Amino acid sequence: MNKKKIVFLSGTRADFGKIKSLIKILENSEFESYIFVTGMHMLSKYGYTINEIYKSKFKNIFPFINCGDGMDIILSNTINGFSKYIKEIKPDMIVVHGDRVEAVAGAMVGALNNILVAHIEGGEISGTIDELIRHSVSKISHIHLVSNEEAKNRLIQMGEKNSSIFNIGSPDIDLMSSPNLPSIKLAKEYYGISFEKYAIALFHPVTTELKILPKQVKIFCNSLIKSDLNYIVIYPNNDVGSDIILNEYDRFKNNAKFKIFPSIRFEYFLTLLKNSQFIIGNSSAGIREAPYYKIPTINLGTRQNNRSKDIKNIDFKEEEIIKTINIALQEDSAEYCVDFGNGNSAIKFLEILRNSKVWNTPLQKIFVDIV
Repeated sequence: MNKKKIVFLSGTRADFGKIKSLIKILENSEFESYIFVTGMHMLSKYGYTINEIYKSKFKNIFPFINCGDGMDIILSNTINGFSKYIKEIKPDMIVVHGDRVEAVAGAMVGALNNILVAHIEGGEISGTIDELIRHSVSKISHIHLVSNEEAKNRLIQMGEKNSSIFNIGSPDIDLMSSPNLPSIKLAKEYYGISFEKYAIALFHPVTTELKILPKQVKIFCNSLIKSDLNYIVIYPNNDVGSDIILNEYDRFKNNAKFKIFPSIRFEYFLTLLKNSQFIIGNSSAGIREAPYYKIPTINLGTRQNNRSKDIKNIDFKEEEIIKTINIALQEDSAEYCVDFGNGNSAIKFLEILRNSKVWNTPLQKIFVDIV
């Protein structure tokens, strides 16, 4: 009996952390997994994180360089490369995640070639172009693997069929709740971190706010320096504007209170986050991972707008940032309402794939009105 082929598309260190447990559970199953690796993974500037995928020892890893000047060119390049790939592999399903242009490319190629597309973490909201991309991917996809009932309800509002939406939780919780994460001692040794106490700084460009980005990142860096705390700083994603952020980070290079990394392996990042004082910036890690570990999140600006009412959302004002940092330091453990599943997303995913009804999902989508 021929195994059904599942192609996973990964363009960033973040989305690989989300899909890793799903790929792993397909090993030694009746399904065969393939990984199309592109985007940030292929850039040495951002740590050439395809090496982390190779270290996972998964089979059928295909690297593809999609770099270009602008998100539209990256989208075009990814469609071109992925289209050629799936015509060779002939998969039964394509799995994409989140709100990156690589996910748009994967969903479009699948839909236009009559291949089932499953979208992870659709139905969520944020405050930037990411939200437009995420909803676009959802509308092109046939199957939805959501994190919670709130996301499911949004997809229903968008005209998606209830029977095509499956609440599996957030797959990264599978890793976050694992007893096999590296110890904090090992994580610090691996990355040469000598800090006893530290916070994590992760700041990404908002592509619709490029004109004010230089001012924003300057205020961000000024505030971190003035706080006089230790920081583990991780490079932004490779969206337009990332060079503005990296140029400002040059100010940290000779400062002993800052350790800067292009990327950190996801499992090691989780351990470092779990033992940090707080996370500051505008990363989704402050919305998902930090609350799970009850680590305070200081979110700056609009990038994560409306994604959580529990975290501290503030503007780019030095005094306000310093004040909020001092408040975060006083919190023994943050109390957040986390609704992203119970760490069994991979098991639910495999159960879905084993349901024959899923494979009979119509490729021709229709809009379902709310009666």
